[in-house]
This record gives sequence, C-alpha cells and structure tokens, in this order.
Amino acid sequence: VLTAENLRNELIDLWTGSDFPTKSICIVTHNIEEAVLLADRVVVLGSKPGRIIHEARVPMPRPRDRESPQFVSLVDEMYGVLTGRFDPNGSVPASEPNAVAAEATPVNRPLPAASVGGIAGLIEILVAQGGDADLPDLATTLNFEIDDLLPLVDAAVLLGLMEARDGDLHITEVGTRFDGASIQDSKEIFATQASTRAPLVRTIIRALRSSADGKLRAGFFLDLLSRGFGTADAERQFAIAVDWGRYGEMFDYDSDSDQVSLDPAFKG
Repeated sequence: VLTAENLRNELIDLWTGSDFPTKSICIVTHNIEEAVLLADRVVVLGSKPGRIIHEARVPMPRPRDRESPQFVSLVDEMYGVLTGRFDPNGSVPASEPNAVAAEATPVNRPLPAASVGGIAGLIEILVAQGGDADLPDLATTLNFEIDDLLPLVDAAVLLGLMEARDGDLHITEVGTRFDGASIQDSKEIFATQASTRAPLVRTIIRALRSSADGKLRAGFFLDLLSRGFGTADAERQFAIAVDWGRYGEMFDYDSDSDQVSLDPAFKG
C-alpha cells in the first residue's frame, strides 16, 4: 500500500512538473479510487466482447481530496457501473436499487465479493452509529480504503439491508430487524432477501426446484456462469452464492459428489 501511494505521488509530481515531456499517460488499474485520484478521464471497460461501457471526466484540481463529496460521488459512480447499480443511459438510476434488482441477471448483476459475516459486521457498525454513516468517514475510522468497503456496501444494498446515496449509508427497516434478530431469525431474514433480490441465488433456487430431486451438479451452474465470466470469476461467483445459500439454509454444496442440493425445509 505504501509503495503504491509513493508511486502515485511520484507520478503526479512528474505530471505537474514543467520538464515532463509526455502529453498523455494511460493507466490500467482495478483500483477505482486510484483511477479517480490520478486521471482526468476514466474509461470503464466491459467484457465479452471487450468494449467501453462508460466514460467520465474528472474535473477536480490536484491534489484531490478523497473525502470530498465530488470524489466520493465519482468513485460510487464507477463502482455502480461495474456492478450494474448505475445505468449510464439513465434508464435505471443508481439510487433505485430495487428497480435494478428486479431486472438483473446473474451476469449483469454479479454478487459482490462479500461474505455473510462481513455484511453482518457492516450492519452492526451502522446500527451502532445510529443507523447512518458517511462512507468516507467510516473508511477513515476503520483504516480502510473506500474501495475495500464498497463490496460490503453493495452487498448490503443488494439485499435491502441498507441504502447508499452520495456516500451516505442508511440502514433500512429490514437491516435493523436483521441486526437485532436471533440466529435463526437472521437466517430467515437473510434467506428471504437473498432469494428475492440476489439474481444468482434466485437462479440456483429456481433451477434446483425444476430438477426431479432438488439436486444439480455444480458444473451446470459453472457452465452457465462461464458464458458471462472467465473461469476464475465464475467459480468465485458460485462460491459466494454457496456461502449465502448455506447461511440462509436455502441450499448446500457437497464437494465430494459435486452436487448442489436444495434444503428441504426452505419454503421461500
């Protein structure tokens, strides 16, 4: 982290210096904050086929304040584009996650890289702060980058446990119930939210119910996911779904038989 920060500072010093002969610099990064921190123009690429799906100008003067509303808004916009929460054409605003969830598929709305424990921890922190928090302030308090928290935030928003607008986090009524519930009740709340709002979880449940015995090989889901993801990402999406499915007692995966099976007690 320190090396990356030093390199960014060196690059900015060179860029703003009078003796630097270069007129343009192209940087490829997976770090959203880094892109907004360094670039005057950010281009977001999609896959299969590789294409430009979004472009944004960053008119902020240097040095840039990571905690400014404009910076946070741009970071959230980039993350929203990559996860499907933000429609560049404006047909489904990022501030309406329910509308996105209703039309989403496992490919255009992938599951955020967040465990149930991580999501629950974020909700606990938000409840402890009175149900509201400023994302940049929260990241600073926890000594994390905003990028590190965004998958947890996105997962909680996807599940309807919190709302996020312009860098402000607000717990929902469902999120409050989830935090204060007993272990079994929290599992049931999670299952209800995930089975109706998380596209891949919903797809797995529907497919298992369509089978003769409530079981299907994992390869079936991995083959479908590979249509929209690379092999590693498809496996990662499947692993997240299994983690969520196990916690909510919706379905389980047996690595020995390589089968996903619906929990007989799940009625959602």
